[in-house]
Amino acid sequence: MAAPGTGPRGDLVDVDGRRLRLTNLDKVMYPDTGTTKGEVIDYYSRVAPALLPHVRGRPVTRIRWPDGTGGERFFAKALEAGAPEWLARHAIDHSSGAKDYPVLDDRAGLVYLAQVASLELHTPQWRFDGGGRGRPDRLVLDLDPGPGVGLAECAEVARWARDILGDIGLDPLPVTSGSKGIHLYARLDGARTSEEISAFAHELARALEADHPDLVVSAMAKTARPGRVFVDWSQNNGAKTTIAPYSLRGRAEPTVAAPRTWAELELLGLRQLRFDEVLERLEHDGDLLSALAPGAADALRPYVAKRTVGATPEPFPDAAEATDDGRSGQARFVVQEHHARRLHFDLRLERDGVLESWAVPRGLPGDGERNHLAVMTEPHPLRYLDFAGTIPAGQYGAGTMTIWDTGVYTAEKWRDDEIIFTASGRPGGPLGTARFALIRTSGAGEKSQWLLHRMSRAGERRAPDAPMLATPSTPALASAAATRWGDPWVEFKWDGIRAIGTWDGAHLILRARSGTDITARYPELTAAAGALGAEPAVLDGEIVAMDAAGRPSFTRLQARMHLTKPAEIAQESARTPVQFLLFDVLRAGEEDLTALPLRERRAILEHLLAQATAPLVLPPVADDVRVALSAASDLQLEGVVVKDPRSPYRRGTRSEEWLKVKLTATQDVVIGGIRPGRGGRTGSIGSLLVGIPTAAGLRYVGRVGSGFSERELARLAAVLEPLRTEENPFVGVPDADASDALWVRPDLVGEVEFAEFTPSGTLRHARWRGRREDVTPAQVSASAWESARP
Repeated sequence: MAAPGTGPRGDLVDVDGRRLRLTNLDKVMYPDTGTTKGEVIDYYSRVAPALLPHVRGRPVTRIRWPDGTGGERFFAKALEAGAPEWLARHAIDHSSGAKDYPVLDDRAGLVYLAQVASLELHTPQWRFDGGGRGRPDRLVLDLDPGPGVGLAECAEVARWARDILGDIGLDPLPVTSGSKGIHLYARLDGARTSEEISAFAHELARALEADHPDLVVSAMAKTARPGRVFVDWSQNNGAKTTIAPYSLRGRAEPTVAAPRTWAELELLGLRQLRFDEVLERLEHDGDLLSALAPGAADALRPYVAKRTVGATPEPFPDAAEATDDGRSGQARFVVQEHHARRLHFDLRLERDGVLESWAVPRGLPGDGERNHLAVMTEPHPLRYLDFAGTIPAGQYGAGTMTIWDTGVYTAEKWRDDEIIFTASGRPGGPLGTARFALIRTSGAGEKSQWLLHRMSRAGERRAPDAPMLATPSTPALASAAATRWGDPWVEFKWDGIRAIGTWDGAHLILRARSGTDITARYPELTAAAGALGAEPAVLDGEIVAMDAAGRPSFTRLQARMHLTKPAEIAQESARTPVQFLLFDVLRAGEEDLTALPLRERRAILEHLLAQATAPLVLPPVADDVRVALSAASDLQLEGVVVKDPRSPYRRGTRSEEWLKVKLTATQDVVIGGIRPGRGGRTGSIGSLLVGIPTAAGLRYVGRVGSGFSERELARLAAVLEPLRTEENPFVGVPDADASDALWVRPDLVGEVEFAEFTPSGTLRHARWRGRREDVTPAQVSASAWESARP
């Protein structure tokens, strides 16, 4: 983790490629020892390699102490709304509705939870398996001392339990809980349900009580516990959780749920361990609980489940391979040419004792000019590194497989959404040495989709194919500008309406770019604004509505844009919620920030939104124009905006310091006429006649007759009827189009999507996208139309 800096708004740090703002690092979290929040965050950052394997894939519930262990605590299940978008989460259904639980995959997530004072982390004994709860992969017994007994008695009961479990092939490992007692964990094969394991643990507790009634109790009643150790079997219930190994405890001192050796349990003076002691032990002994964490054998279960031994020549994992952590020597890779139902190539990278695998239909890209789709498949055993042969018909993956190239690789970055590696193939092989980036674009785990991009040289990512753009030269201009400006700064272009938000510390006022007050139309935004804090601010952003796939939809937003009646607004806001994606700040407190560089304004904006919750959102910033365009294309976004990170904020003016790069051609147009509908549209609007303001007048650019919903047609008819006039507002409208036109005053602006401008200057394949109430006719640009004219 990069060392934090110093600033009045907290410290912005980099944690393995994730940016986090850390605040109140000097706050005392453990009053008895003076342990600060900064020390808590440092502990979780350093213990992450040992802790994460034991919580990965499990929902994490937290106990938070915002004011330290001397203050109030509260139990948190659902992930707080202001959590970073990159933090993994998984929904669990409850009687009150589904709740999103955090799922810790990396150190950055662990540091974030520590930042919000989540001292204790609790997890169940099962992991998510595909879409829901899997079967438990470990058994736990919580040995809880009653009044009059302590750790020594718990250790005695632990040894008795060890004998019983050992007789049935389970080898338990002890953990001093950091509170009063001892936890015993035993690894399970995942063949039994939580109910079955809970019942078994209950019988085990009863057996211990029957053999040692003077010291052991299995009943829940607290009145039976004085002078005895309660063997709590209930934490194997699928709905129960246990303090995670290596988690801090919210006690007087910063004690930890610490793995121990059986020899230690024999020692006199056995006690709970503090976090500094645990870190020292890890440096010397490593993770004593490592045998409990899932390894290669667990990762390979999907592979084994899809194949039958003897029916396919493919290799199957053996016991030796299941313990191979893949870190001895340099990591290996293989690319196999797979003539299955369709020819594709399989890229496999050795990691943690298995081969992480992707199917790449078009093979590894030969240069940086194109990105290739890669779909993640199940991990494969290491012996697949040299597998070649024919998988029989009727078997999974049937077809002939050959080795295209194989060798070693070095990973510069390995995150759940991005991998950068340099691979060196065999001498004389087709690959040579090449550097690649794998970037996840959708999904998670098996069947997730990635882009495989070939990078030119260390530190430089070459450009993939540019999608179709309104102006072909724009990507080159954007790339050149980004190079000239230094570090690239690329933001996604969201399909919404631009809005300025003025926050006075108590109320948020929203205005469209035209100056129209649109506050009342978006009550969910004003309701969430309290998270901006007491400091006044002026913010710039985009109001968007998402479709079912989580993509911005201007069509859906139109259902909200024109409503004025409170009852209609309330009804539609429940059906079509919006978000305010904030990308700039003009003022904070009494300070005008417009002269500051964009990079500094962004840091201030991140601070202002540190506690903000959805629907107030801070969208990401990318560092590569072409890769961002490809990602925008995959996500079906409108395009990107390339900005000079040194630029000031320029009110109401266009600037080359902000370059829009659209994936489809769109154009703002002025409505000047209606052609009456026929057939199914009789009595309604058939098409709109539209134009673009030029020096010669409102230049006619064609008709738009598609892209309308029935509701939009009715709305347009209502707003255009009062604008009816006998005067033709256009220059250059053909007689055929004017023959039955109903003219309207050119007061309203809409947006259309189109293929191109024809040589005569009209829109080809135009499709209506919606009204633009945030744009006036005078603001409609003719530059694209003029540049397309011969």
